[in-house]
Amino acid sequence: MKTTKILLSSLMLASSLFAMGGCSSDDEPAPGPGTTTPAAAAGTMVIYEANPRFFATVNCLDAINDRLDEIKAMGTTVLWIMPVCEPGELKSVGSPYCIKDYKAINSHYGTVDDLKFLVDNAHSMGMKVILDWVANHTSWDNAWITEHPDWYAQDGAGNIITPPGQNWNDVAELNYDNAAMRAAMIDAMKYWVTTVGIDGYRCDYTDGVPHDFWADAIKQLRAIDSELFMLSESEGSDYLKDGFDMYYDWSYATLLKNLFNGGDIKTFFEKADELLAPIDDAAKVMRYVYNHDVASSNTLASLYGGADALPAAYALTAMLNGTPIVYSSMETELSDNGTLSFFNYNPLTWNSEKADVYALINSIYTATADARGGELLTYSTGDVVTFARTNGSHSMLVMVNPTGEQATVKVPMAYSGTQMRDMLTGTDATLPLTIDLAGYGYAIYYK
Repeated sequence: MKTTKILLSSLMLASSLFAMGGCSSDDEPAPGPGTTTPAAAAGTMVIYEANPRFFATVNCLDAINDRLDEIKAMGTTVLWIMPVCEPGELKSVGSPYCIKDYKAINSHYGTVDDLKFLVDNAHSMGMKVILDWVANHTSWDNAWITEHPDWYAQDGAGNIITPPGQNWNDVAELNYDNAAMRAAMIDAMKYWVTTVGIDGYRCDYTDGVPHDFWADAIKQLRAIDSELFMLSESEGSDYLKDGFDMYYDWSYATLLKNLFNGGDIKTFFEKADELLAPIDDAAKVMRYVYNHDVASSNTLASLYGGADALPAAYALTAMLNGTPIVYSSMETELSDNGTLSFFNYNPLTWNSEKADVYALINSIYTATADARGGELLTYSTGDVVTFARTNGSHSMLVMVNPTGEQATVKVPMAYSGTQMRDMLTGTDATLPLTIDLAGYGYAIYYK
């Protein structure tokens, strides 16, 4: 298994250079280490979203398996595999979310046995595996279309329709008023749990399916495996009541984009915190910086200013709050101005140094779980995002430069002169009055 490097490449080391001089922050000081009653530790889950089409053009599951040790070394605890089911061809635009057969594997990906081998291997490494599940619609050549037309939503003339308001003409909308269709859908979901031994599902377009279906499906699935992990592609805590363990924070992604495009730092902190108000545990929210939807419709230049900014955006997100996700492609040489379609079979060239960057960030994320459970304290430090947490005897300080220009940032008064561990280098350091951060650089300290 690949060993995570303690030191970053020179690109990332430039983000934590020390410089003495200047004056300390004049904000209200944070409590010193050990001055608060310990809160619970924060979550340590890391999700890796694997698009099989980025690994190979044939035998894609074997190709994922061949790289499983590096995926694990990046800190992954949950491997999410995008839809593996056989896709449709009628009216197809190439989307893997257009399902022809819920109980068959895409022949380009391999066989059911190949998937089981991959799942077993991931389990041996301590990772869970979840599959992408598409419950709202099927392809137009799914057998259900001809065998059970009443399983589909229809217009006044009896014609099967596409999902309203989505412009998804390659798929047909399912009818959740039909009890037989619901039962068949749950049966298909059980198939992959019992046959392959997967650990749960990331459920696509959860909003397009009624709450009571999800509650029933999750109840029946957990009767098979009580530990199944269920991720809802929806925004809002309502889906936790259905039995989901986690949901998306789409609004955070917009806040992050705005921040890296000159947005107000105070507003970023306030809004990001407000989004977590409905829940008691931030780990129940997944926060992403890059995923298949974002990558296919946005350039990194428009998102964050360029590909070089992606690690900084990820570090900020992982250390701030919520559960982070790495999308297969983040550990490659990404273009500033290109998009990355998830429809195409496009084997990528993996970059071990890029993978090491995320491995280090994720190892820091895990190591600082105690401190991350403490109260968030934010500081006004110009263009640099600065925050701290103290939880009992553990403290952390994070500084992220969301601009492409070098910045000299004041160390908050409560931390200047304090000895803490520089988590990027793995060495102890006495924090100076100011720190120089390269463009898109970041520094993380922990005690």
